[in-house]
Amino acid sequence: MTPTRILFVDDEALLLQSLEQTLRLQRNEWETEFVTSGAKALELMAQQPFDAIVSDMLMPGMNGAELLGEVMKRYPKTIRLILSGHADKDLILKCVGSTHQYLAKPCDADALKATVLRAAAVQNTFRDERLKVLITRMDRLPSIPALYMQIVEALRKPDVTLEEVGWIISNDMAMTAKILKLVSSAFFGLGRQVSSPAEAASFLGLDTIRSLVLSINAFSQFESFELGKFSIEALWTHSLNTAATAKDIARAEGADHKLADEAFIAGMLHDIGKLVLATNFTEQFNEALQLMWKDNLEPYMAEQQVFGASHADVGSYLLGLWGLPVPVVEAIALHHWPSQAVQKQFSPLTAVHAANGIVRERDAASGQGQVSPIDLDYLTELGLGARLQAWRQAAH
Repeated sequence: MTPTRILFVDDEALLLQSLEQTLRLQRNEWETEFVTSGAKALELMAQQPFDAIVSDMLMPGMNGAELLGEVMKRYPKTIRLILSGHADKDLILKCVGSTHQYLAKPCDADALKATVLRAAAVQNTFRDERLKVLITRMDRLPSIPALYMQIVEALRKPDVTLEEVGWIISNDMAMTAKILKLVSSAFFGLGRQVSSPAEAASFLGLDTIRSLVLSINAFSQFESFELGKFSIEALWTHSLNTAATAKDIARAEGADHKLADEAFIAGMLHDIGKLVLATNFTEQFNEALQLMWKDNLEPYMAEQQVFGASHADVGSYLLGLWGLPVPVVEAIALHHWPSQAVQKQFSPLTAVHAANGIVRERDAASGQGQVSPIDLDYLTELGLGARLQAWRQAAH
């Protein structure tokens, strides 16, 4: 097994020495390098590849956010982690989009190891040779939506206002119409019309607005394609229901705001791989749909027979390249196989897996689609087996 190569960056030489001593027990599994500046890190990365980079935030010359932004551009498959003693909101916002995960100092070796292993497990999906072959044949792999990037940039500002985010959204007429329609619908339970993007942002919150912009834009990139029997509208509805249910489940478990938002984003985007497959390989995707109905297979089973990879593999690959947080990418990659997760604790993956199953149960009961089994052994392992019925009630 090839060791995982990790680069640590911190301007405090004594801290790097301490880290090096702490991580000696990992030397059979990790190859580590330690440098004291962003410039030295980029110089070293140009000479040899690294699976992950772990950087301090506050450093002279080039701070952690700037360094990881450069790494994202030059080496998009490298896992990017911030390890900092300054875990305030303004600094974290500066890392949005360029950082897979933000860890606070002091961070013990076990927690750091668990984080890197989790991220590496997600990245290993991208190294699957079948998936590589499939991706290289694609000519419509969408880029990250421009409007999403504008909102990400705005959120990096510590003094960003809801009015500013609303103004960005208002520059896209289709986006404005969709968000206002969505917020005013019974889905969010507001019970009245919302008249402006700023009001919508105020009601939903910045994180939810950002995830909606990303998902709506991502879906919109595919609307002009002829997809045979495949319905983008039905998939959008399912994704929205799954997102809301995942967030309800997270709240029911007392999850913090960050985890609940990540569950919502992952729920919105858990099936985006279906869009990518359908638009690149329409004939084969329809073949997979026919196989699914003929042999009563789960969609991912039919996809694996036809493509050698599933929509979960493709979706996590895409969103990993976009730099979404590791827990979100993990939830998309494993939403059909949650027991494969490295960390056995409640996470966005738990919420999305259960939410997808609950929404599919509800749809099947009304004669729309198939049931997607919920992994009770996985929930029991987490000590959550008895919570499923409460989650069903929360979803209603």
